[in-house]
Amino acid sequence: MPLLTSSYRAPWFLRNGHTHTVYPALRREVSEVSYDRQRLELPDGDFLDLDWSRVGSTSLVLVCHGLEGSSEGAYVKGMVRAFNRRGWDAVALNFRGCSGEPNRLRRFYHSGSSDDLWTALEGIRAKQEQPVSIVGFSLGGNVTLKLLGELGEKTPDWLKGAVAISVPCDLKSSGEVMAQSTNRIYMGRFLRDLRQKLKGKRSRFPVEMDDTNYHRVRSFRDFDDRYTAPLHGFRDAEDYWARCSSRFFLDAIRCPALLINAADDPFLSAECFPRALAMGHRFVHLEIPEQGGHVGFVGGGLQPDEYYTERRALEFLGAL
Repeated sequence: MPLLTSSYRAPWFLRNGHTHTVYPALRREVSEVSYDRQRLELPDGDFLDLDWSRVGSTSLVLVCHGLEGSSEGAYVKGMVRAFNRRGWDAVALNFRGCSGEPNRLRRFYHSGSSDDLWTALEGIRAKQEQPVSIVGFSLGGNVTLKLLGELGEKTPDWLKGAVAISVPCDLKSSGEVMAQSTNRIYMGRFLRDLRQKLKGKRSRFPVEMDDTNYHRVRSFRDFDDRYTAPLHGFRDAEDYWARCSSRFFLDAIRCPALLINAADDPFLSAECFPRALAMGHRFVHLEIPEQGGHVGFVGGGLQPDEYYTERRALEFLGAL
């Protein structure tokens, strides 16, 4: 499938990737969406919270948030609202520890948590037997593409396809980009949020969640070496990145998948734009708008209050 030509053009005041990344995070509000929560009890004793927004449809989309996000994020609610308006049921997945309540186990979620995504899909199917599509943002997009690659030829018929937006397909190189001085503000925010997660579980797991000298943690490499890798069975950050980067699972995908990564996304490296693979792949579609920032894409929707990626997700998944 050749690279897709993008019709997206950013508003004149958002022609900078950093500005486009920050603007919707600060300015966008989506108040129309209300959820009914379903708690999935997991075999390992933990739980996942799914937030449903139903309109009584035979079509369903599962929306997955990014790092330190949740179902309450404006970008998640915007996607849910867009699908609801067109007659789709929607459910937003909260990864472990992201639903407003600390999860029970030492482990958290991470960029390779495809096991939890699959468990959520099975839980959804147990509740409502209908076709399911997935939309994943950033970390959630990486998890989505990784799962599709793991399923490969065994992808069930009821899993129709996926759209992945602003995805750090290569965790190592995108982590190196995030460690650059130009991204210091974003990195600081992520590390502060992650530290709060540690503090929320420190009374139960004082050794694993110890944040002594946390000021020395200044990058994803530092955090993943100290916490993510040992908590989730990886040797170190390098091992975690190598085993969880969706870039290495794309070739095995056997259901339609659309990856939308903006050329000016300040979080992404060159390795996060798999042009050569997409040009020779039957199922993986790649769209690279010139602007869009990270989880931005302001405007360009089917209605004035909708965003371009909402329109594209509806077009792509609706056609399936």
